[in-house]
Parts: sequence; C-alpha cells; structure tokens
Amino acid sequence: MAAQKINEALEHLAKAEKSLKTSFLKWKPDYDSAASEYAKAAVAFKNAKQYDQAREAFLKEAESYENNKSLFHAAKAYEQAGMMLKEMQKLPEAVQLIEKASMMYLENGTPDTAAMALERAGKLIEHVNLEKAVNLYQQSASVFENEDRLRQAVELLGKASRLLVRARRLDEAVASIQKEKNMYKEIENYPTFYKKTIAQVLVHLHRNDFVAAEKCVRESYSIPGFSGSEDCIALEQLLEGYDQQDQDQVSDVCNSPLFKYMDNDYAKLALSLAVPGGGSKKKSPAPTSVTEMGQAQGGARAEEEDDEYSGGLC
Repeated sequence: MAAQKINEALEHLAKAEKSLKTSFLKWKPDYDSAASEYAKAAVAFKNAKQYDQAREAFLKEAESYENNKSLFHAAKAYEQAGMMLKEMQKLPEAVQLIEKASMMYLENGTPDTAAMALERAGKLIEHVNLEKAVNLYQQSASVFENEDRLRQAVELLGKASRLLVRARRLDEAVASIQKEKNMYKEIENYPTFYKKTIAQVLVHLHRNDFVAAEKCVRESYSIPGFSGSEDCIALEQLLEGYDQQDQDQVSDVCNSPLFKYMDNDYAKLALSLAVPGGGSKKKSPAPTSVTEMGQAQGGARAEEEDDEYSGGLC
C-alpha cells in the first residue's frame, strides 16, 4: 500500500515539473496546475507516512501558489508543511512555517485565519517552549483585538496569563491578567472579571506585594455586583488573614471550592500560598477592658503569693 502511494506521488511530481517547463509555444510556467499536482503528491506521501517528502511537496505547492499570487492557498500549503514537521517531531521548525503562513493570511486580508493559525502554533509548542507559546498566544490575541473580536482575544490572553504563571514570570502575569480584566469589563462579563481578580490577587501575594493585592480588590468595588459577592467576601478574608499572618485563615480560604476549582495554575498558587514569616495559629485575644486587665493582674498576684509561701513557714 505504501509503495503504491509513493509511486502515485512520484507520478504527480513528474506532472508538476512538466507544468513548470516552458517551450517555444509555452512562454510561462503553469503555476496553478503545478500547485495542484504538488498538493496531490504531498497527500500521497503523507498517506504513505513519508513525511519529509510530503513536506517538500507542500513547500513546492506553496511556492507555486506564491508565484501565481495566490497568497491564501500558499499559506495553507505552508501550514500543511508545518504539520508534516510536527509528525517528524520538529516542533520549532513547524512553528516557523505556521508563523509564515499567518503572515501571509494577514497580507491576504484574512486576519481571523491568521489568528487561528497562531493559536494552533501555540498549542504545538506549549509543552516544549513556554516562552514561545506565550508570544504566539499574545500575537493571536492582538490580531483578534484589532478586529474587535474581544471574546476570542481575551480567551487567548487567558492562555498566555496561565503560562506566564507556570513559568513564574509573575510581573508579566499581573499585567496580562489586567488586560483580561479590562476586556471582560468592556464586554460586561462581570462574573469572569471577579474570577480574574482572585487570580490577580494570588499572583500579587506570591510577589509579596500586599499593597497591590489590596488595591486590586479595592478597585474592583466599582464593578457591578462585586461588593458583597462570594468572590469579594473570600478575597477580604484572604487579605485579612494574610495581613494578620494567620496561616490557618489563609489556608481555609485557599482550600475553599472557589479557589480549588480555578484553572489549575491558579489553584496551585492558592494551595502554596504562605503568609510572611511562616504564620501561626490565632493567639487568644489579649484582655481589652480595665476589668479583664485587673482580673488578669489579680490572678498573677495570687500565683506569686502561692509561690512565696509554697515552702511553708519557718
């Protein structure tokens, strides 16, 4: 079966080369026919699992379409060549070709297709190179934002934010989450805005920046429905516990379902959050009234008198 497919591919390659030849009566290469034959050859090689030869054929298809000024089809062929590199486990090279395809989509005036290509590239490289994946997701989000497709843009920004947290690039994560919040506010998706505020507070506290975390919550009071919400109450309790160095209170809040069932990268931040200085359990409250202080002092004097006569009279 594989041998049959390879022979079929070679026949298509021969036809493609013939289409590109010129003669006395044929002054220009027939790029359109060549591209079609290269595409058929590439598919045959792919079916035979000859991925390197399939890649070469897709690249020749792309070149033929470029020569014919058919940018959209050329970009599609570059993407397909990239997918062959993926099958060969050459992910950085695959991403390069998909990026090239996205640029051609933009040049062709199809930005949505460009953004989706960049997102696919991000998914490909995410487990190999976090930094590159972040960059690709941000580029994709930017393209969608320029097209006023804010729902798609904010989703991709969310992916970038989570990867920045995973890479411990917390300063950049804070800025990225803020962009998400701004977009969710603009599209009036307030419940998700609350969740992003929780995420941002967790990142601030892991940066040991209590002031910024407190400011983050304070600014959210202006968002409809935030004040008095479950998210708001939990954040107030979290900040109170953190400020008082009460690890028990902080752990109780961070182990609540509201925090545990966040996106995995933020849930990990919650579970690993420690108050400054290691924290301790709540101490019993000190006496506050004059009566309580007097009772405490009286008890202490009684103990001293007991100690003074504990040896008996002599």
